[in-house]
Amino acid sequence: MFKNLSKMIFFFLLIFSTLITISSNSWFSVWMGLEINLLAFIPLMTKKNNMIYSEATLNYFLIQAFASSVILFSIIIYMMLINTNFFIFKINLFYSLYLICMTLMLKMGAAPFHFWFPNVMENMSWNNNLILMTWQKLAPMMILSYIIFLKKMMILFIILSTFIGALGGLNQTSLRKLMAFSSINHIGWMITAMMFNENLWLIYFLLYSFLNFSIIYFFNNFKIYYLNQMYSLFMNSSILKFNLLTSILSLGGLPPFLGFFPKWLIINSLLFMKMNFMNLFLIMMSLITLFYYLKISLSAFLLNHNEFNWSFKNYYKNSIFIITLNMTFFSLMSFFLIINMIHMIH
Repeated sequence: MFKNLSKMIFFFLLIFSTLITISSNSWFSVWMGLEINLLAFIPLMTKKNNMIYSEATLNYFLIQAFASSVILFSIIIYMMLINTNFFIFKINLFYSLYLICMTLMLKMGAAPFHFWFPNVMENMSWNNNLILMTWQKLAPMMILSYIIFLKKMMILFIILSTFIGALGGLNQTSLRKLMAFSSINHIGWMITAMMFNENLWLIYFLLYSFLNFSIIYFFNNFKIYYLNQMYSLFMNSSILKFNLLTSILSLGGLPPFLGFFPKWLIINSLLFMKMNFMNLFLIMMSLITLFYYLKISLSAFLLNHNEFNWSFKNYYKNSIFIITLNMTFFSLMSFFLIINMIHMIH
């Protein structure tokens, strides 16, 4: 991406458009930032003489353009209603906010508006998948935090996202689809965090983005797209197993890895608010996602392999080795560092 000057320009435009949306003080500039974000991401998705990438680009464009038009329509209705003096229109004010909320969920790929998300993920490169799972969710999440007072609707989206994200990944052999359903599940957790504290969901989002980066960096370097490719790679190296599977189990939220820390904070918040049923449901769905992560991990760990077959020269360049080792260290040790910091503060 960074060797191509035009794509580099669109990449920076993608970043700035999200910042425009986040820092906007009017609904119109929010919509404008989302539109620029869409138009900046489309050129990054395309690849010359590749029909699969073109199909994913077209699907993404149609869904996002439809969502943007509905958002603009909802904003116009909302502004018209909020400026009227008739009480009968004030009752319908929330319907426009419900519509904005649903279109933001469509933009993020949250359930039940998730049908486009795994298909688009399947037909894109790992770099674009990383952007779609992390940065592209930031702007809709921030706008959603402005209308988080629609709690009943949010709880419905939380339950559906965690449920579909957990069950959808069970029978997947494609790693891109598996990561897509994992992302849908994590959206439910992030919306839950948003209901209690804005800082809490930002912590969750940052750690989720870091863990996604560490996994996708590995997949992209070794060109792994399906489970059978991963098993054949792992047959030759125990160090590769340890590096990748530490990040995978951390993303699943298995204690004592780093990914457990934000989930632990959300569980404590739900206990404090006495939302025990929702807490139990989220933990159960998280255990299902952990099951299909463990399915990958246990199969890879239990396969026989010759310990003398691997070498650093065959699998690693120096930079790749240093980066993956650092990310593995943070996934393992950061949880203990954060716990110690909390105890020192208190």
